[in-house]
Amino acid sequence: MRKIFNLALLTLIGTQMLFFASCTSYKNVPYIQNSAYVDYSEGTRLYDARIMPKDQLTITVNCPRDPEATAIYNLTVQTELSASMSRRTSLQQPSLQTYLVSNKGEINFPELGTLKVIGMTKTELEEFIANKLHGQYLKEKPIVTVTMSNYKVAVMGEVTQPGIYTVSNGKVNIFEALAMARDLTIHGQRENVKLIREDATGRKEVVELNLNDANVINSPYYQLQQNDIIYVTPNKTKAKNSGIGSETSLWFSATSILVSLASLLYNILK
Repeated sequence: MRKIFNLALLTLIGTQMLFFASCTSYKNVPYIQNSAYVDYSEGTRLYDARIMPKDQLTITVNCPRDPEATAIYNLTVQTELSASMSRRTSLQQPSLQTYLVSNKGEINFPELGTLKVIGMTKTELEEFIANKLHGQYLKEKPIVTVTMSNYKVAVMGEVTQPGIYTVSNGKVNIFEALAMARDLTIHGQRENVKLIREDATGRKEVVELNLNDANVINSPYYQLQQNDIIYVTPNKTKAKNSGIGSETSLWFSATSILVSLASLLYNILK
Protein backbone atom coordinates (compact mmCIF):
# COMPACT_ATOMS: atom_id res chain seq x y z
CA MET A 1 0.00 0.00 0.00
CA ARG A 2 2.92 2.29 0.58
CA LYS A 3 3.72 1.99 -3.13
CA ILE A 4 0.14 2.96 -4.01
CA PHE A 5 0.31 5.99 -1.77
CA ASN A 6 3.67 7.09 -3.13
CA LEU A 7 2.45 6.62 -6.69
CA ALA A 8 -0.63 8.73 -6.06
CA LEU A 9 1.44 11.45 -4.38
CA LEU A 10 3.90 11.58 -7.25
CA THR A 11 0.98 11.77 -9.69
CA LEU A 12 -0.40 14.82 -7.88
CA ILE A 13 2.97 16.57 -7.79
CA GLY A 14 3.63 15.82 -11.44
CA THR A 15 0.24 17.13 -12.47
CA GLN A 16 0.81 20.41 -10.62
CA MET A 17 4.22 20.81 -12.20
CA LEU A 18 2.79 20.14 -15.64
CA PHE A 19 0.11 22.82 -15.39
CA PHE A 20 1.96 25.55 -13.50
CA ALA A 21 5.62 25.29 -14.49
CA SER A 22 6.71 28.02 -16.85
CA CYS A 23 8.48 26.96 -20.00
CA THR A 24 9.36 30.47 -21.13
CA SER A 25 13.05 31.13 -21.45
CA TYR A 26 14.34 34.44 -20.11
CA LYS A 27 16.09 35.19 -23.39
CA ASN A 28 12.68 35.56 -25.07
CA VAL A 29 11.45 38.20 -22.61
CA PRO A 30 13.56 41.42 -22.97
CA TYR A 31 12.86 43.74 -25.90
CA ILE A 32 15.54 45.17 -28.24
CA GLN A 33 18.41 42.82 -27.48
CA ASN A 34 21.90 43.25 -29.00
CA SER A 35 21.31 46.96 -29.52
CA ALA A 36 25.07 47.60 -29.63
CA TYR A 37 25.24 45.87 -33.02
CA VAL A 38 22.49 47.84 -34.75
CA ASP A 39 23.33 50.13 -37.68
CA TYR A 40 21.42 53.26 -36.63
CA SER A 41 22.25 55.10 -39.85
CA GLU A 42 19.52 53.11 -41.63
CA GLY A 43 16.73 54.87 -39.75
CA THR A 44 17.76 58.53 -40.08
CA ARG A 45 14.80 59.64 -42.25
CA LEU A 46 11.83 60.98 -40.31
CA TYR A 47 8.54 59.20 -40.93
CA ASP A 48 5.53 61.07 -42.26
CA ALA A 49 2.21 59.31 -42.85
CA ARG A 50 0.78 59.38 -46.38
CA ILE A 51 -2.87 59.91 -47.18
CA MET A 52 -4.85 56.80 -48.10
CA PRO A 53 -8.43 56.10 -49.22
CA LYS A 54 -11.03 56.39 -46.44
CA ASP A 55 -8.87 58.81 -44.46
CA GLN A 56 -10.80 61.70 -42.95
CA LEU A 57 -9.01 65.02 -43.29
CA THR A 58 -9.64 68.26 -41.45
CA ILE A 59 -8.39 71.22 -43.50
CA THR A 60 -8.23 74.82 -42.31
CA VAL A 61 -7.19 77.85 -44.38
CA ASN A 62 -6.16 81.12 -42.74
CA CYS A 63 -4.89 84.52 -43.92
CA PRO A 64 -3.82 86.61 -40.93
CA ARG A 65 -4.27 89.90 -42.84
CA ASP A 66 -7.65 89.02 -44.34
CA PRO A 67 -9.38 86.32 -42.26
CA GLU A 68 -12.79 86.94 -43.85
CA ALA A 69 -11.48 85.95 -47.29
CA THR A 70 -10.86 82.38 -46.12
CA ALA A 71 -14.26 81.74 -44.55
CA ILE A 72 -15.48 79.88 -47.63
CA TYR A 73 -12.71 77.28 -47.21
CA ASN A 74 -13.40 76.57 -43.55
CA LEU A 75 -16.74 74.82 -43.85
CA THR A 76 -18.48 73.79 -40.65
CA VAL A 77 -21.14 71.28 -39.71
CA GLN A 78 -23.42 71.14 -36.71
CA THR A 79 -23.63 67.97 -34.70
CA GLU A 80 -26.82 67.05 -32.87
CA LEU A 81 -25.29 68.33 -29.66
CA SER A 82 -24.21 71.69 -31.10
CA ALA A 83 -27.55 72.13 -32.89
CA SER A 84 -29.48 71.67 -29.66
CA MET A 85 -27.09 73.86 -27.72
CA SER A 86 -27.25 76.68 -30.29
CA ARG A 87 -30.92 77.18 -29.45
CA ARG A 88 -29.95 78.04 -25.89
CA THR A 89 -26.58 79.74 -26.17
CA SER A 90 -24.48 81.55 -28.77
CA LEU A 91 -21.22 80.25 -27.26
CA GLN A 92 -21.48 76.82 -28.88
CA GLN A 93 -19.18 76.58 -31.92
CA PRO A 94 -19.91 74.12 -34.78
CA SER A 95 -17.18 71.66 -35.72
CA LEU A 96 -15.13 71.81 -38.89
CA GLN A 97 -16.21 69.66 -41.80
CA THR A 98 -14.02 66.67 -42.54
CA TYR A 99 -13.13 65.50 -46.05
CA LEU A 100 -13.41 61.76 -46.68
CA VAL A 101 -10.83 60.53 -49.18
CA SER A 102 -12.56 58.45 -51.84
CA ASN A 103 -11.38 55.07 -53.12
CA LYS A 104 -9.84 57.00 -56.03
CA GLY A 105 -7.84 59.05 -53.54
CA GLU A 106 -9.73 62.31 -54.12
CA ILE A 107 -11.49 65.00 -52.11
CA ASN A 108 -13.78 67.80 -53.22
CA PHE A 109 -12.48 71.12 -51.89
CA PRO A 110 -14.31 74.48 -52.12
CA GLU A 111 -13.56 76.38 -55.36
CA LEU A 112 -10.64 74.09 -56.20
CA GLY A 113 -12.97 71.19 -56.97
CA THR A 114 -11.66 67.62 -57.11
CA LEU A 115 -8.14 67.20 -55.75
CA LYS A 116 -6.02 64.06 -56.03
CA VAL A 117 -4.52 63.71 -52.55
CA ILE A 118 -3.65 60.01 -52.27
CA GLY A 119 0.01 59.38 -51.45
CA MET A 120 0.66 62.92 -50.20
CA THR A 121 1.90 63.68 -46.72
CA LYS A 122 0.01 66.26 -44.71
CA THR A 123 2.83 68.76 -45.31
CA GLU A 124 2.73 68.18 -49.07
CA LEU A 125 -1.05 68.66 -49.15
CA GLU A 126 -0.79 71.85 -47.10
CA GLU A 127 1.69 73.31 -49.56
CA PHE A 128 -0.32 72.07 -52.55
CA ILE A 129 -3.56 73.76 -51.44
CA ALA A 130 -1.77 76.96 -50.40
CA ASN A 131 -0.16 77.30 -53.83
CA LYS A 132 -3.46 76.55 -55.60
CA LEU A 133 -5.30 79.28 -53.68
CA HIS A 134 -2.56 81.91 -53.76
CA GLY A 135 -2.90 84.42 -56.58
CA GLN A 136 -6.03 83.08 -58.25
CA TYR A 137 -8.32 83.08 -55.21
CA LEU A 138 -6.38 84.79 -52.42
CA LYS A 139 -4.00 87.75 -52.63
CA GLU A 140 -2.06 86.56 -49.60
CA LYS A 141 -0.56 83.07 -49.47
CA PRO A 142 -2.67 81.30 -46.87
CA ILE A 143 -1.61 79.15 -43.97
CA VAL A 144 -3.11 75.71 -44.55
CA THR A 145 -3.31 73.10 -41.78
CA VAL A 146 -4.19 69.46 -42.49
CA THR A 147 -4.86 66.84 -39.82
CA MET A 148 -5.94 63.21 -40.10
CA SER A 149 -9.06 62.84 -37.98
CA ASN A 150 -9.31 59.03 -38.03
CA TYR A 151 -5.68 57.88 -37.71
CA LYS A 152 -6.00 54.72 -35.64
CA VAL A 153 -4.37 51.34 -35.04
CA ALA A 154 -5.74 48.13 -33.52
CA VAL A 155 -3.84 46.05 -30.96
CA MET A 156 -5.10 42.56 -30.09
CA GLY A 157 -3.96 39.17 -28.81
CA GLU A 158 -1.76 38.75 -25.75
CA VAL A 159 -1.74 42.35 -24.53
CA THR A 160 -3.08 43.72 -21.27
CA GLN A 161 -5.68 46.01 -22.83
CA PRO A 162 -6.55 45.14 -26.45
CA GLY A 163 -8.47 47.71 -28.43
CA ILE A 164 -8.52 50.33 -31.19
CA TYR A 165 -6.39 53.39 -30.42
CA THR A 166 -6.60 56.80 -32.07
CA VAL A 167 -3.31 58.60 -32.75
CA SER A 168 -3.57 62.37 -32.58
CA ASN A 169 -0.19 63.30 -34.09
CA GLY A 170 -0.32 60.99 -37.13
CA LYS A 171 2.78 59.06 -36.10
CA VAL A 172 3.18 55.97 -33.94
CA ASN A 173 5.67 53.10 -33.84
CA ILE A 174 4.99 49.53 -32.77
CA PHE A 175 6.36 49.97 -29.24
CA GLU A 176 4.22 53.07 -28.68
CA ALA A 177 1.14 51.15 -29.85
CA LEU A 178 1.92 48.29 -27.46
CA ALA A 179 2.44 50.81 -24.67
CA MET A 180 -1.06 52.20 -25.32
CA ALA A 181 -2.32 48.62 -24.90
CA ARG A 182 -0.36 48.45 -21.60
CA ASP A 183 2.29 46.06 -22.96
CA LEU A 184 2.30 42.34 -23.71
CA THR A 185 1.17 39.82 -21.13
CA ILE A 186 3.64 37.22 -19.87
CA HIS A 187 2.12 34.80 -22.41
CA GLY A 188 2.82 36.98 -25.46
CA GLN A 189 5.48 35.88 -27.95
CA ARG A 190 7.80 38.86 -28.31
CA GLU A 191 9.65 37.16 -31.15
CA ASN A 192 6.45 36.60 -33.15
CA VAL A 193 4.29 39.73 -33.31
CA LYS A 194 2.20 39.89 -36.46
CA LEU A 195 1.42 43.11 -38.30
CA ILE A 196 -1.55 43.14 -40.68
CA ARG A 197 -1.47 45.98 -43.20
CA GLU A 198 -3.58 47.11 -46.15
CA ASP A 199 -2.06 49.55 -48.63
CA ALA A 200 -3.72 52.24 -50.76
CA THR A 201 -4.60 49.73 -53.48
CA GLY A 202 -6.31 47.31 -51.08
CA ARG A 203 -3.47 44.77 -51.09
CA LYS A 204 -3.10 43.07 -47.70
CA GLU A 205 -0.01 41.56 -46.10
CA VAL A 206 0.93 39.89 -42.82
CA VAL A 207 4.44 40.53 -41.48
CA GLU A 208 6.13 38.87 -38.50
CA LEU A 209 8.22 41.12 -36.28
CA ASN A 210 10.74 40.03 -33.64
CA LEU A 211 10.67 42.57 -30.82
CA ASN A 212 13.60 40.84 -29.10
CA ASP A 213 15.84 41.87 -32.00
CA ALA A 214 17.04 45.47 -31.83
CA ASN A 215 17.17 45.59 -35.63
CA VAL A 216 13.37 45.85 -35.57
CA ILE A 217 13.79 49.64 -35.32
CA ASN A 218 15.18 49.62 -38.89
CA SER A 219 12.26 47.62 -40.25
CA PRO A 220 9.98 49.41 -42.76
CA TYR A 221 7.13 48.19 -40.55
CA TYR A 222 8.49 49.74 -37.34
CA GLN A 223 6.48 52.92 -37.94
CA LEU A 224 2.80 52.04 -38.17
CA GLN A 225 0.40 53.27 -40.81
CA GLN A 226 -3.21 54.21 -40.23
CA ASN A 227 -5.49 51.18 -39.79
CA ASP A 228 -2.62 48.76 -39.08
CA ILE A 229 -3.53 45.76 -36.91
CA ILE A 230 -1.07 44.30 -34.41
CA TYR A 231 -1.64 40.74 -33.24
CA VAL A 232 0.48 39.32 -30.41
CA THR A 233 0.71 35.54 -30.68
CA PRO A 234 0.24 33.51 -27.45
CA ASN A 235 3.08 31.23 -26.37
CA LYS A 236 2.83 27.45 -25.95
CA THR A 237 2.04 27.71 -22.25
CA LYS A 238 -1.04 29.87 -22.93
CA ALA A 239 -2.08 27.61 -25.81
CA LYS A 240 -1.95 24.53 -23.60
CA ASN A 241 -3.78 26.20 -20.75
CA SER A 242 -6.52 27.48 -23.05
CA GLY A 243 -7.43 23.89 -23.89
CA ILE A 244 -7.64 22.82 -20.26
CA GLY A 245 -10.57 24.95 -19.05
CA SER A 246 -12.90 23.15 -16.71
CA GLU A 247 -11.08 19.85 -17.30
CA THR A 248 -8.29 21.09 -15.04
CA SER A 249 -10.58 21.16 -12.01
CA LEU A 250 -11.86 17.69 -12.87
CA TRP A 251 -8.36 16.23 -13.06
CA PHE A 252 -7.29 17.89 -9.83
CA SER A 253 -10.44 16.63 -8.10
CA ALA A 254 -9.89 13.09 -9.36
CA THR A 255 -6.24 13.15 -8.31
CA SER A 256 -7.14 14.48 -4.87
CA ILE A 257 -9.76 11.73 -4.42
CA LEU A 258 -7.20 9.14 -5.51
CA VAL A 259 -4.68 10.40 -2.97
CA SER A 260 -7.32 10.48 -0.23
CA LEU A 261 -8.41 6.90 -0.96
CA ALA A 262 -4.83 5.68 -1.07
CA SER A 263 -4.10 7.40 2.25
CA LEU A 264 -7.25 5.90 3.81
CA LEU A 265 -6.45 2.37 2.59
CA TYR A 266 -2.88 2.71 3.78
CA ASN A 267 -3.98 3.70 7.28
CA ILE A 268 -6.51 0.86 7.42
CA LEU A 269 -4.30 -1.90 6.10
CA LYS A 270 -0.92 -0.99 7.55
